[in-house]
Amino acid sequence: MRWRGRRESSNIEDVRGGSEGQSSGRGGGFSFPGGLGRGRMGAGNRRTPRRASGGGFGTIILLVVAFFALRACGINPLEMLAGGGGGLVPQTQTTQPRINPAPTNNTRIGNNRVSTSDEMKQFVSVVLGETEDVWNGIFQQEGRTYPEPKLVMFSRAIRSACGQASSATGPFYCPGDSKIYLDTDFFTTLERRFNAAGDFAQAYVIAHEVGHHVQNVIGVLPKFNQMRRSLSKADANRMSVRVELQADCFAGIWAHYTNQKGLLERGDLEEALNAATQIGDDAIQKRTQGYVVPDSFNHGTSEQRKAWFFRGFESGKLTQCDTKIFG
Repeated sequence: MRWRGRRESSNIEDVRGGSEGQSSGRGGGFSFPGGLGRGRMGAGNRRTPRRASGGGFGTIILLVVAFFALRACGINPLEMLAGGGGGLVPQTQTTQPRINPAPTNNTRIGNNRVSTSDEMKQFVSVVLGETEDVWNGIFQQEGRTYPEPKLVMFSRAIRSACGQASSATGPFYCPGDSKIYLDTDFFTTLERRFNAAGDFAQAYVIAHEVGHHVQNVIGVLPKFNQMRRSLSKADANRMSVRVELQADCFAGIWAHYTNQKGLLERGDLEEALNAATQIGDDAIQKRTQGYVVPDSFNHGTSEQRKAWFFRGFESGKLTQCDTKIFG
């Protein structure tokens, strides 16, 4: 991705190296999200997170699996992954070994080594800025104002309005404070444990979380969080999958317009599609426990995630991202 020299977003809060992640993030901390996009859909909900594989993030599965789902709900972060609206990666019910983060001064972006304290922040800031440009434009066309989210870069642990979380939680969105939380060491995990390397794979992670923010703004996450309380676990998981797939499609819309700007390089689209494939519920469960449990899916299968991202990428239209979340 041709990101160097581009505008950097001012909506970055860098609290890496802080004590226990005591940042300006409001509210409790987070654990693996499990809702839309696997994030925290409900605001201020501090229940224990569930599984990371696409349903609640109750059990911390692979760091990567939990990040797309829990962000948007405001319900349990871990739970959110399964329910949609918070994390990028689903968690399984099987607790997985914690992955020690790589050295913080040599994080990889694509094929180049960069410093987490400078170039990594620049990269994240540029990607967030590009999402701001795209979604501001889309909202303006609809006669609306896009409230830009904050992105908090942290290390080790952090508190948010959705609860407390550690690096093992993975990236997530918290609807309670409209912030995206990211420990960039997750990108190393994405590359080494999920075989999803490349700067555009990393950009996809950020764009997915931004997709949960869009869902929160247009009312999808609040409605999902309200409805899931009266649903059975299986029905909540099925709805969470549709929430997560829509966030993937929204990420594809961002990639569509980024490509129109001429910022994508050869292989970028393949990087994003590969990342979507590697973090599907079925792929994660096969990798972590050797078998799949479809009723526990909360983020979608590899094929579903890849298909919906590509659908957004091809069309660039919100109308093509109707995953029939509410039937």
